[in-house]
Amino acid sequence: LHSFPTRRSSDLKNMINLNTESNSSLLQQVQQKQESIFEKLASGKKVNSAADGAAAQQIIDRLTTQVEGNRQSVANAYDGVSLTQVAEGGLSGINDDVSRIRELSVQAGNGILSDSDRQAIQAEVTQLQENISQTIEQTEFGGQSLLTNNDSIEFQVGTNAGQKIGVATQDVAASLTDVLNVDLSTAQGAEEALAVADEAAEFVGAARADLGATQNQFESAARNLTQSNVNIAAARSRIQDTDYAQATADSAAANILGQASTSVQVQANQQQGQVLRSEEHTSDSSHTGHLVCR
Repeated sequence: LHSFPTRRSSDLKNMINLNTESNSSLLQQVQQKQESIFEKLASGKKVNSAADGAAAQQIIDRLTTQVEGNRQSVANAYDGVSLTQVAEGGLSGINDDVSRIRELSVQAGNGILSDSDRQAIQAEVTQLQENISQTIEQTEFGGQSLLTNNDSIEFQVGTNAGQKIGVATQDVAASLTDVLNVDLSTAQGAEEALAVADEAAEFVGAARADLGATQNQFESAARNLTQSNVNIAAARSRIQDTDYAQATADSAAANILGQASTSVQVQANQQQGQVLRSEEHTSDSSHTGHLVCR
């Protein structure tokens, strides 16, 4: 007589247990999703590890490498600009001294000058020559002399091998030997000094032009790298950065789902308790009935 209620209670209990397990699994999924959303909101990145997207993480790493490489290349390019400016500044000073020597050479060609007058002019020329030599020795950048050796100083201005710009340096003193030995103490010396000064001025002008062209090359490379870096960083941002509007909406939806799951879990627990109490009551009634029959 009492088997039917017992079987029905058992079926109901099994159904509640099944629903409870299903809801518990859903609640765990919701909690995991909420944790993932909180991580994205806190870090500002929707891809924080390869687990969030293996392909996306690989692309982000590659773009990050390119961005950092470009940033350093821009710094290198501006170092190149600074170096060429220092070298060109030194040559500019030498050019002024050579121009003054030529001017004095013209003055020394004046026939009314006495030997003592020419000696006074030569004294100034000697000072100018010493100034040229001093400028050649002291013009350096980062400890490297720029006007004493025939060499090339190279700068990496790209993320790939071979993307370099070289600054050609020259042994300026060797090319200005004649002007550094000009003697205006005689009329003949003054005559020869004009041609020597012209050659020196032409050499210095050509060297300055080369440095100016190299400086423009560095500046152009820096501008291109900067623009490229902006575009690459923007592409990385689209892949990596969190869409706060979407993440906030997802968080709100997950909160609602989590609250609903919790509410269902509470109801299931209450129903399970009612079933257990019903079983206990049925068992007690059955036991009492057996006692009465006896």
